[in-house]
Amino acid sequence: MSDSTASQMTDIEAAIKKKARQEKMFSRINAASGWLEALGFSWVTPVLKIAAGDNPKEQLAELRRVLFIPMLGIALFLIAWGVLAPQVKTSLGVIPGPLAVWEQTLNLWDDHVRERKKADAFFDRQEKRNANLIAAGKADKVKVRKYTGKPTYIDQIITSLFTVGLGFIIATLIAVPLGIASGLSKAVNGAINPLIQIFKPISPLAWLPIVTMIVSAAYANPTSLFPKSLVVSAVTVTLCSLWPTLINTALGVASVDKDLMNVGRVLQLPTFKTVTKLVLPSSLPLIFTGLRLSLGVGWMVLIAAEMLAQNPGLGKFVWDEFQNGSSQSLAKIIVAVLTIGVIGFMLDRVMYTLQQAFTFSSNR
Repeated sequence: MSDSTASQMTDIEAAIKKKARQEKMFSRINAASGWLEALGFSWVTPVLKIAAGDNPKEQLAELRRVLFIPMLGIALFLIAWGVLAPQVKTSLGVIPGPLAVWEQTLNLWDDHVRERKKADAFFDRQEKRNANLIAAGKADKVKVRKYTGKPTYIDQIITSLFTVGLGFIIATLIAVPLGIASGLSKAVNGAINPLIQIFKPISPLAWLPIVTMIVSAAYANPTSLFPKSLVVSAVTVTLCSLWPTLINTALGVASVDKDLMNVGRVLQLPTFKTVTKLVLPSSLPLIFTGLRLSLGVGWMVLIAAEMLAQNPGLGKFVWDEFQNGSSQSLAKIIVAVLTIGVIGFMLDRVMYTLQQAFTFSSNR
C-alpha cells in the first residue's frame, strides 16, 4: 500500500470517527432539549448544536425564533415604557420608567442586606450575653428572643411563596381524589358537578370574609409558623384554585381507554390497584394541566387575599406602598408587579418540568 493510499485511509477513518462523535453529541443535545425547553432555556439547544458543528444557517434561524425575536419584543416594550411613562402624571407623580424601577429594585435589595446584617448582629449580641451569663453562673437568666425587625421585600416574597404553596397543596389533596372519584363514577360526577358550577366562578373577595370568620372561630390558638392571616390567605387560595385540578382530573380519568379498564375488570384488580396502575398513569398529563392552571389561579388569588387579610407578602407590600404615597412608592409597586409576573412564570415552568418528568414514560 502506497503512502498516499494509507494517508487517505487514515483521513477516512478520522472523518468516520468525527462523524460518530458528532452524532453522539447531537443525540445528547436532542435528549436534553426537552428539559431545556421545559425550564425556559430552549435557546440553548441551537447554540449547542452550532458548537457541535451543525448547520449554522439552520440553527441561527431557530435561535432567532426562540431568542432574538422575544428579546426584541422585550426591548420594544422597555423603549415604549421609557418614552410613554413620563407623559402620565398621577397623584404620586409621573409613572416611573425602567431606570427608576431598576433603581428601586436595587434599593429593596440593599434594604434586605442591611436588615439581615442587623439580625445577625442582634443574634451575635444575644449569644455573647447568654454565654457571659452562663459563665457567671446565672444560667437561669438566659433568654432567647426572636429578632423583631421589619420583614424585607425578600422576606415577603418567601412568605407569599409559602402561603401559595400551602394553599396549593391543600387544594391538590382535595381535588385529585375527588376528580378520580368523579371520573370513575357517574353518580359521584352527577353529585359534584352542580357544586363545581356554583362555586367555581366565586371571586376570592367574596370568599375572604367568610374564611376570615371561620378561621378566627376555629383556629383559636395560632402558631408562629401559621398565623391566622396566613391561614386565611392559604384557605382562600385553596377555595379558588382547586377547581381546574378537579375538572381536569375528572376529565383525564373519564378519558382512560375503556379496553384498559375492561382488562382491569377481567383481572379482577382491586380498586386501589386499578387507580394506581391503570387510571393515574393514563390521566397524568391532564392532571398536571389542571395543576398548572390551579397554581396560576392560586398565585393570582393570593395577591388579593394578602391585601385584604393583611398577611405579610407581596400583596400587603403593594397595599402598604399604595397607602404610603411617597415619591418612590409607585416605582416599588411596579417592582412588585414585575416580581409577581416573573414568579408566576417560574412557577409554571416548575410545574411543566414536573409534568415532563412524571409523564415521560407514558409519552415515550
